[in-house]
Amino acid sequence: MRIYLMQHGKPVAKEENPERPLSQKGREEVSRIAEALKKSGMQVSQALHSGKKRAEQTAEIMLSKLNPGGKLVLNESISPLDDPQKIASELSSISEDILVVGHLPHLAKLVSLLVTGDQERPVVRFQQGGIVCLETDEQKGQWAVAWMVVPQLLGLG
Repeated sequence: MRIYLMQHGKPVAKEENPERPLSQKGREEVSRIAEALKKSGMQVSQALHSGKKRAEQTAEIMLSKLNPGGKLVLNESISPLDDPQKIASELSSISEDILVVGHLPHLAKLVSLLVTGDQERPVVRFQQGGIVCLETDEQKGQWAVAWMVVPQLLGLG
């Protein structure tokens, strides 16, 4: 099983719009990343998002490219300051590949918790619009980083 953890794309400034939806550049970067990942064969059954506008829009764009019939799901335990243990427990019961679109510091702590067992031990440095693929060894119950893509790798950003 794979879990794809993605930091939302670049938002507009808070002064421009307090809801901080994706900027035009953010939309373009997320769309290009989604297209590249689709070509690589990435598929997800659902996309979880925090409910914040920029995360929801990022999840919508990704799902529209990777699985237009997939489910877009609000998950209230993936906000920036939430305890990653809660979503980690939820993920242990999922058997399909899914996308989780969220925020820092939550995503970084979640990766650290899943890979090392310690949410304070840094494993990856997320970037807006970046995505990390984790794979599990179901027999051992351990997660490992399989790959990471950031906008700069595709000539974006």
